[in-house]
Amino acid sequence: MKKTQFDTIIIGSGAGGLSAALCLAKEGQKVLVLEQHDVPGGWCHSFYLNGHRFTPGVHYVGLLDKGQSTSQLYEGLGIANDLVFFRMNPKAYEHCWIGNERFDYPANFDDLVNNLSEKFPNEKKGILKYLTLVREVSRQIQLIPKIKTFWEQITIPFRTKDMGKYGLFSLKRVIDWHLKDPLLKNILNIQFGDHGLAPAKASFPLHSAVMDHYFNGGFYPMGGGGAIIKAMTNELKRQGSKVRTSTAVDKILLSKDKKKRAIGVLLENGEQLFADRIISNADPGITYQKLIGRENLSRKLIKKLVKTKYSCTSLMLFLTVDMDIRNAGIDSGNVWLMADGDMDDVYETMLQTDITKGEVFKGMFVSCTTLKDPVSFDGKHHTIEAITYISYEAFRQYENEESQRSEDYLKFKSILTTKMLNTLEKVIPEIRNHIVHHELGTPITNQHYVNTTDGSVYGTEKSIKHIGPFSFKAKSEIENLYLCGASIAAHGIAGASYSGVQTAGEILGMRQDELIQGDPLQNVQIFDAEDDSHYPDWMLKKIEIRKARLASSLSI
Repeated sequence: MKKTQFDTIIIGSGAGGLSAALCLAKEGQKVLVLEQHDVPGGWCHSFYLNGHRFTPGVHYVGLLDKGQSTSQLYEGLGIANDLVFFRMNPKAYEHCWIGNERFDYPANFDDLVNNLSEKFPNEKKGILKYLTLVREVSRQIQLIPKIKTFWEQITIPFRTKDMGKYGLFSLKRVIDWHLKDPLLKNILNIQFGDHGLAPAKASFPLHSAVMDHYFNGGFYPMGGGGAIIKAMTNELKRQGSKVRTSTAVDKILLSKDKKKRAIGVLLENGEQLFADRIISNADPGITYQKLIGRENLSRKLIKKLVKTKYSCTSLMLFLTVDMDIRNAGIDSGNVWLMADGDMDDVYETMLQTDITKGEVFKGMFVSCTTLKDPVSFDGKHHTIEAITYISYEAFRQYENEESQRSEDYLKFKSILTTKMLNTLEKVIPEIRNHIVHHELGTPITNQHYVNTTDGSVYGTEKSIKHIGPFSFKAKSEIENLYLCGASIAAHGIAGASYSGVQTAGEILGMRQDELIQGDPLQNVQIFDAEDDSHYPDWMLKKIEIRKARLASSLSI
């Protein structure tokens, strides 16, 4: 059998895998990315139902203005010129619906402080102090990969003193030290959905990084998450490397000597591919226990794997509706719907095993993608993504079913779809009367299409035990085997992408800021989702064409 040789083979085409591939390819490596699904992207891929687009894992991105970290990331990867984003409602990119209370997150730090202070005047000093701390801890985290000189190494403890002071505390512990009002704390913690862990278990530094990521608002890509993936794969092709879809990896091949070096992969079709090194964009459980095999791991690593917990999983309801969503009070901002009460108790209720109990779910995230991306609106149909978090245990009995699902599974999905719609009606009344099409994604769906342990949405659990110095490392104990993705450096599309950069840096012996630099010739285009007065002619024409296609189809 002829050996096909690559510099690096990457298993999985999520944002982390593709970022690593781009960094390596730009440095002259021949890279092959293997993807088991029929489209690249992992959680960032887009798919279509009856001609309408949905993206399961990209709901908004932060820090996209020129000079900010996500913008610099896309410039450094060479894809910024291929991307267009819409700025979500700057007055309310997040709508908090907690019981009967309402609060909108503005896309400005000072406005957020002022708006909260007006609503909670007795907590004014604590609000400013707490949010300033959140911002400082996040900025200090961002300093660590940028350390260059010996002097910077010596002074890093002083420059990251807040992170050092609060680094090992939970979100609940730190916010309780600063604020008293339960509603205020629930509002400030509402973005726990972006890491999937309740305040009592969530790491304060990680939650700070999430909040800071969105202090200047949220942005949504024109074309959905798939547009980012398309830009990455096109640039990878320009660099002479490629992505193979519908190509599942069965095993990572190891050398037969005592060193246990990764030398290639065995595909499920029996084909063998060889490379100088392998990067796995799969989570650590799948990488080590399925692709490597426990028999090839040290006792120390096996012990760590046994103790590893994975993030919660989800139900995702994808809907196409023919109603005036704006008239129903929805705009380009996200809606976080949460029952009143202690957020840790609400979270535990959401993760109960019997999820059929009750008429509605305790929490839900609602996003109207056709308002976030106006180009995708055909003039009549809106697309909505509604998500709630659950425990995988509710679906474990169905995990070994074949692609032909059992009647019991389909009945279970139907019950949960009804409960999801009951919950969604709290945000958009009468929506049932306007549904054109709906589909429910479950943890089994997550496993099938994205190949995550227990359908987890954020990789490993984002508790203190699984992040920072306690997380899995980019460089594994197997020589020439590396990892990247949400379980390694950070989660979310920006975090996972930067993890790929850092993994490439490990291989190349380069720092993150050497691989990713701002480029004045590269610019992400940003427009306002709520204001089309500045849209360029080409964009207005795309909107006009999409509406004309619908009108034409209806007249036939």
